[in-house]
This record gives sequence, C-alpha cells and structure tokens, in this order.
Amino acid sequence: MAFQPTPTDISVIITSTAASRTTDGEPRFLNERRITPTWTVEQVKSKLETMTGVPPGSQRLRVKVPGRPDQWADNDQRLIGDYGLVKGTEIEVHDSRPQAMRPNFTDLSSVDKYEMTTETYETLSDSVLAWKRNQKLGRFDPNALSPEEALRKQAEKDRSELASRGIAVDKRAIILPSSPPHIRRGTIRFVGPVPTIPITGPGRELEQNGDLPAELQPIWVGIELDEPTGKNDGSVGGHRYFECLEKCGAFVKPDKVEVGDFPPLGLDDELDELMEEI
Repeated sequence: MAFQPTPTDISVIITSTAASRTTDGEPRFLNERRITPTWTVEQVKSKLETMTGVPPGSQRLRVKVPGRPDQWADNDQRLIGDYGLVKGTEIEVHDSRPQAMRPNFTDLSSVDKYEMTTETYETLSDSVLAWKRNQKLGRFDPNALSPEEALRKQAEKDRSELASRGIAVDKRAIILPSSPPHIRRGTIRFVGPVPTIPITGPGRELEQNGDLPAELQPIWVGIELDEPTGKNDGSVGGHRYFECLEKCGAFVKPDKVEVGDFPPLGLDDELDELMEEI
C-alpha cells in the first residue's frame, strides 16, 4: 500500500453576506479559518455555522481562488480541495433563507428583556442595595444629609466659589485641570442654574418630582471656548443658554474655573506650546 501524505491545511478567508456589510456594500470579513482539503463541502458548512450563524442547509458557498473564476460549491459531497484552494482563497457564505426568516441579532429592540420592579429589588438579600443597607452607606447612613440639605449645601458651595474666584460673565477663564499643551481657555458667557443638566447623587429624586426651588439648584458656568474642544453650542437639552459655534460650548462647575488674563492663543503661542510638548 502506497504511503498517503496527510493533506496540509490551508488558511482561507471567510466572509459572509448574511452579516452586516461594510460601508461600501462588500461582504463583511469574519475571520481566517484553516481548511483541510479532504473535508467535504458539507463538513465545511457545518464548521462555518458557528462563525456565520447560518445553518448548513441554508448556506451556499462561493469559492474565490486568486487568478481563477469564482465557483459555487453546490455539491455537498464533493471535496472542498477539488476547488483548487490556495493561500489567499476566500469562501463567501451566502444565506439562502428568506430575509424574514433570518434572525436579527443587532436589533436589540426585538429582544425580550427581563425587568424587575423596585419593590422586588428592595426585597433581595444579595443585591448592591442590600449591601449598602447593611453597611449603612448612602441614604442608609443615619448621619447622611437629606436630599434637600445636600442640594442646599452644594448650591451654597457653588455661590461661594463664584465669589472667591471672581467668576462673572465676559471674563476670560481656563477650565481646570489644565496644563500645556492641553489648556482649554475661553470667555464666560453664562453663570447660573441649568435645569436641563440632570442632577446626580442626592437630590435627583427631588428633581424628578418637579421643579427645584432656585436656592437648591446647582450653579453652572457656561464658557465659549476658543477652540472646538467642547461638547455643545451653548445649549443643553434643547434649551439655549448662550450662543457659540458647535463644539465650542462647555458647562462646568465653578470649582473647575480659573479666571485671569488668558488672551486667545495666536499662531506663535500655539507653536510655542507644541514645541514644549515635543
């Protein structure tokens, strides 16, 4: 009996038209897979199911060998090596199922989600809430401030920062922390409450229940930046507080603002700061 050498596996590129396509409409690259030439087409399909999500019976394979015309591997019993596989070959997987029968794993809106009621969550003994309750943290701390007291204390701190830092509309300022060459500077355009910025931490329940009194609302400083390194155009949540170009607006807390003689950067200044970074 003649010696039969073991066939050498060939690295093949796997793409799929069933997966999300690229921006230019081409089949999406999935991965490289080593293929044994003595596998049948049926065996190859079964191994590609985990990569493409397409059942073997719904797969149609298009074999693209460099320098040769494309071939359809429609005979499940034929050896895949008979199609002349070489390094750089691409196997394109087509899904023969109607579009309506293909599962859409990218549309999360169609996926059933488990939702737990607040009442049920509060009865659990192994939740984060239960741990906080046992450790007397957050709202379970007997010495913790009430939401109203916490908001009032924050608002008083904000007003104190405004006075001590000399923060006022039309003054020049930088946003802290700042160090060359990443200094964000601009002109103060707004000082006051911004109800459209949600409150985090203590007091958010009060905000959800209705408008907060003026003395409890946090203070924000709106800055028109010299460069487009901000997040907005002076508006937040559909309400405009000042005018500026897109990405040139920023709202920060008073303790993050330093007022001073910070003129707009000129070309020479930008070059100096670039050289400092180098």
